[in-house]
Amino acid sequence: MEGMEGRLEDGVCYRLHLAGEPRPSGETSQQRLEQILALLASPCGNYIWHNEPFNLTLRSSVGEVPAHIGGVTNFGDNVDDEWFIVYLIQRVSKEFPDLVASIEDNDGEFLLIEAAEYLPKWLNPETSTNRVFFYHGKLHIIPLPQNPGEVSWLPVSNPTLPQALSLLATHSEKCLAAGPIREAVDKRIHSFPGKIRDNQHQAYCYVPAGIAAVLKHRPDLLAPAVQAFYLRDPIDLNACRIFKIFQPDTRVMTLVTFTKCLYAQLQQQRFIPDRRSGYTLPAQSDKHFKAHELGMKLAHGFEILCSKSSQPVAKTESGISTQSNPHWKGFLSSLTKSDYFKGELEGSAHYRELLRTAEIYFQQSVVKPESSSAFNPGENILHLLQTLCYSAEELKKEEDNLPPEDDNSWLVISPEELDHMLEEASGKKLLNSVSPEERYDLQEVTESMKAFVSKVSTHEGAELPWYEVQIFKQFSSYTDERMQEGEPSTTETLENLRDYMKQMDLELASTNIGKSFTKTGSDRSKTIVEAGNESETESERNVETHPVDVDLNLVQNLLQSYSSQTGLAGPASNILQSMGVRLPDNQEN
Repeated sequence: MEGMEGRLEDGVCYRLHLAGEPRPSGETSQQRLEQILALLASPCGNYIWHNEPFNLTLRSSVGEVPAHIGGVTNFGDNVDDEWFIVYLIQRVSKEFPDLVASIEDNDGEFLLIEAAEYLPKWLNPETSTNRVFFYHGKLHIIPLPQNPGEVSWLPVSNPTLPQALSLLATHSEKCLAAGPIREAVDKRIHSFPGKIRDNQHQAYCYVPAGIAAVLKHRPDLLAPAVQAFYLRDPIDLNACRIFKIFQPDTRVMTLVTFTKCLYAQLQQQRFIPDRRSGYTLPAQSDKHFKAHELGMKLAHGFEILCSKSSQPVAKTESGISTQSNPHWKGFLSSLTKSDYFKGELEGSAHYRELLRTAEIYFQQSVVKPESSSAFNPGENILHLLQTLCYSAEELKKEEDNLPPEDDNSWLVISPEELDHMLEEASGKKLLNSVSPEERYDLQEVTESMKAFVSKVSTHEGAELPWYEVQIFKQFSSYTDERMQEGEPSTTETLENLRDYMKQMDLELASTNIGKSFTKTGSDRSKTIVEAGNESETESERNVETHPVDVDLNLVQNLLQSYSSQTGLAGPASNILQSMGVRLPDNQEN
């Protein structure tokens, strides 16, 4: 997609187009945008984005790309944010049947990467441009023409975006992706939105009262604070030698909701605060040590954010101004029509909570993309500290009624759990999960190698070696010339070749080369070579030859090569693993 090039890594770009219909007027597009945002308000309202939030804006036409609704999100280290956006885009295409959705990241069509095992051979990064879309909630892939009849409606080369949108509107059934491809993608997103709670972790944190109040009102500000601490540098820590905003003497115990990714980043980093900061930690044996440590790290993150902000956001630029935004009224109307407030009476406590969540979501998805400079997280924190009414004493009283925190044993994964996760991801049973008797089948090794050698290849993969084809062609042309000259036919020539090969086998049987192969039907020790004063012809007749056991020799050579790798990567293990075969560890020693 245009616009993805030159962007930071870990970014995802998404677009919503009309399928083969006239472009709407600006007013209709704005109404559609408000309806889409209202649809996604419930799953996105309390979602904690790792880096940048999901956002949608109206985009003007550029070149062959028509006007559309789109956005770009840098999801950072949390890939679950990217797949959550896939879920959102897929849901929009399902609820709005006239919309076609496309999504791409810095790796390109990453949906195809997820279903790589099931893709047709012709589909690769060069041929996938403007072919992969969500339409009616299902994944569609515009195919290549397979016969002359399809050339009339399918472009031979990559379609332009207008061509693709028109094809989906007129031939959507023929463009529907194959079942296994759709299932592979659906497997990654079917657990949303329920997975949102599964990806969260609630933990006790001993933080200054100001941080507890801010997170209670704006839980989304947790992510930039964690990132500020996680990506800190010595210059950032200068602000934390002496805390000016979040002094340690106001600390209270509170329950903080993290994403698992944010919690792991904060928990796994070792950090000793500056003595001048006033933050001290109890002994590690103390039952509240973890809460004190997490709170101390959070305090450093919030202090770093605020130190980078010269002044708080003005009241006219803050969330209070959301309702004065020209798009807010239409968005609120769409929320009401979509039953976002669930019948709550206007002015009730639950209604106000839902309205506050909707305002935060509106800021992230609409206002922030239009004016990101006005929404620096540090400035928002400073503004909230000035406007929120909170009491450290009241927050201390709430400590006794805090719900229990979540167990963090998920941070440690056993080998068995890792195998189970890999099995779920690949859909295949791993070697360690089957009985020893079922693990290794030498017949499977030989059959896999034979299949590998028999494959037909191109410059992109292993196939029948090109020189065999050339030799066959040269041999055919040679025998044809011999026949024209009245010489023996092809059949006679092949018989002569067989006799020649048989003679060569007889000669090699008594050499070290011949003795190095394991034979079938007889032990190697039974191979007899008559000695004495016999003639050479008589000696050859007395050589007892047996066919070479190709399968056994193949396995022996593979095992010898594998053993010589001494546990390191090498040609034998690489070839076998590419065929899905894993040999056992060498137990010789």
